[in-house]
Amino acid sequence: MNHFFVYNAKNIKRFFYLTLAAIFSAGVIWAEKDNISVFSPHPPAAIYSVPTDRKVIALTFDISWGDKRAVPILDILKSKGVNNVTFFLSSPWSKTHPDIVKRIVDDGYEIGSHGHKHDNYSQFGDEEIRKQITTAGGILSEMTGQTPNLIRMPNGDFDKRVLRIAEDLNYKVIQWDTDSLDWKNPGVQTIVDRVVNKAHPGDIILLHASDSCKQTHEALPTIIDQLRAKGYEFVTVSQLLSQTDANGKSVEDKSAWNQMVSA
Repeated sequence: MNHFFVYNAKNIKRFFYLTLAAIFSAGVIWAEKDNISVFSPHPPAAIYSVPTDRKVIALTFDISWGDKRAVPILDILKSKGVNNVTFFLSSPWSKTHPDIVKRIVDDGYEIGSHGHKHDNYSQFGDEEIRKQITTAGGILSEMTGQTPNLIRMPNGDFDKRVLRIAEDLNYKVIQWDTDSLDWKNPGVQTIVDRVVNKAHPGDIILLHASDSCKQTHEALPTIIDQLRAKGYEFVTVSQLLSQTDANGKSVEDKSAWNQMVSA
């Protein structure tokens, strides 16, 4: 009989500690509930390219300032018969340039968000990040009649919080695998060579249609011709994503992104 009580006492003690551990674990999970996605099997991630054997490529243009470069670029795309392109538009720029936005829409190009304030969103609190994304989305929806579900963060800046909030708002964060560096105005041939030499199947190429980029419209016709000569077909980002489940090259926070930029 004594052995029975000793055995039961040990079991009760073990059960007590297991219960205590379970309560502690539940408390940790509750406290860290906003960060759980970081440890999930498929955490939110920015998309840089898409794995595919098809020779498809996405030309993307960011616009956040000016009115001198966008129209010449649109004219070139039309004259070259490039029907599938994605423009990432800043919402303040869009409000002050409704005619150009209408031209982009009328030409049938895909529109993504380039945010509202042109600041680093990783420096904002969660509510401000949400406000910036939703404000931009509302303005673009009103002006274009389309609800954007792609976003390229200003300056390409993000962290895990930005990715999580963007996903909660049904956006995919789109980066790029080939940076034309046209924003540096390094010379027309330099821009052409950089894009054409680095391009690969499933690539997302970063170009700009802001006034600060003075050589993009001069480089664009040659870029189009040389990529076509290599057998590439131009698609929108959404069309590119449809090639796969979008588990291509991705980065989950800006520290990893900074390593890629410096590579």
